[in-house]
Amino acid sequence: MSKSFAIMAEYETPAEIMDAAKKVHAAGYEKWDVHSPFPIHGMDDAMGLDNAKVGYFTFFGGLIGFTTGMAMQYFMNKYDYAIVVGGKPLFSGFFAFPVSYELTILLGAFGSLIGMFVLNRLPRHHHPLLANERFADVTDDKFYVVIECDDDHYDEQATRTLLTGTNAVHIEMVEGTE
Repeated sequence: MSKSFAIMAEYETPAEIMDAAKKVHAAGYEKWDVHSPFPIHGMDDAMGLDNAKVGYFTFFGGLIGFTTGMAMQYFMNKYDYAIVVGGKPLFSGFFAFPVSYELTILLGAFGSLIGMFVLNRLPRHHHPLLANERFADVTDDKFYVVIECDDDHYDEQATRTLLTGTNAVHIEMVEGTE
């Protein structure tokens, strides 16, 4: 049994899809996306997108890495294996920095990876758009606006009328699975 996943509109040029994205955003849709064979300058603004949130995951991963490195060196040198070598202090931030730096890089990278997986809702092993034959042209020379049927503003007739008013070359429903 399949149900409608989204309505998809096809465009020929970047200018047409930019205009369509502005109109869809102005209409108040929230569950929609633009697909193109290459990045289009200004599309994030046209879609009303904020900055990516992955940087927060990266920052906190790096912060945890740096703190863990310093705490680990402090514990090991001051308490666990406290041996004075050459009159040097048991702990110094200068000597602990290389380990902390490496842990900052490592856990920052892990934070980026985890953030990407969480924010993109991965892994997703199947997406209904990938089964659509026309959508395969997005990797070559076509541009698509896809509005999901789960959107609160979605009404099939009103949405189709909106997309028709954006000079779409082709409009069709994309079927999904339950």
